[in-house]
Amino acid sequence: MRSLWKGAISFGLVSIAVRLYTATDEHDFRLHQVHEADQGRIRYKKVCSVCGEEVPYDQIAKAYEMEDGRMVVLDQAELSNLPVSTDRAIDVLEFVDGADVDPIFFQKSYYVEPDPAAERPYVLLRQALIDSGKMAMVKITLRQRESLAMLRAREDVLVLHTMMWPDEIRKPEFAFLQKDIGVRKNELAMAESLVETMSGDFEPEEFHDDYRDAMAALIEAKAEGAELPEAEEPKESAQVVDLMTALQRSIDRSKPKAVGAGKAADQETDADSDTGKGADTEPDAKPARKSPAKKSTAKAAPAKSKKASAAEADADTDADADAAETSAGDTSAGKKPAAKKAAPAKTAAAKKSSPRKRSA
Repeated sequence: MRSLWKGAISFGLVSIAVRLYTATDEHDFRLHQVHEADQGRIRYKKVCSVCGEEVPYDQIAKAYEMEDGRMVVLDQAELSNLPVSTDRAIDVLEFVDGADVDPIFFQKSYYVEPDPAAERPYVLLRQALIDSGKMAMVKITLRQRESLAMLRAREDVLVLHTMMWPDEIRKPEFAFLQKDIGVRKNELAMAESLVETMSGDFEPEEFHDDYRDAMAALIEAKAEGAELPEAEEPKESAQVVDLMTALQRSIDRSKPKAVGAGKAADQETDADSDTGKGADTEPDAKPARKSPAKKSTAKAAPAKSKKASAAEADADTDADADAAETSAGDTSAGKKPAAKKAAPAKTAAAKKSSPRKRSA
């Protein structure tokens, strides 16, 4: 990287010689204006509005227009002689908490590199900012303009963020700010639920510039002479008038993205496979427990046999309720009605008594 500024950080009586480097790099596609017939670049000429002649660069001066229309011309020497105390210095004004600074003030970011002889005080200031959790408010002059800036520690280096002056921040003046607009408690609860559902840790790598990728693919396809598919017309989405409906649909759509949802589903699948459930088994259905044969006795009356059959269908359910459901033909557990399955008491007694006769 090439440094764009060289100076020193004034930290009390300590001076730290540093250089600034641009910390960001925009990856946007810069499109040129061309003549469609022959693809010639369209150039702009600097033409004087008074004489109508093209003016070369070395004859162009800077001027400020007064309210009465007069032009005050300022040459480069006059601009360079302005008494700016921060011409080659970063003056630390005070240390503040980062949460107290509104991001609307931030402009551009720069990496700060120390000179070899200033590495020790540089590391000292960096560690002091990390341990205290503070950020340094500073002044710096870049491109002949004094700017307010913030100095903070990030990944073992100091980063300088140029800022807007307070009087450069516009005041929002919108009509709705004068209205008394309230929200319902249930709407606020739904909105907070949506925020909670969509919450997560900030991972910059998860965000991607899809437009830039699409632009790169378009340029490459056009350069290779490939035929491009016709653009599809955007589908008109149905407008949701009810705010509560929109919030509920948003929550339902965001639920699969909730943290741990996929892991919970995998654990439930593993638990089902361990218990031997088939693919068609409902996850909420309890497996039917097989009751021992001792409960079906020869002495039981027909009414008692129905209760015993119901106990076989579900041992955790009340016997009287299951007997009523069994007589109504309930087959939700995948078994035949108890009236068909349970044999009369005399038949059961005959089956159990027959082996004893043979052994005798």
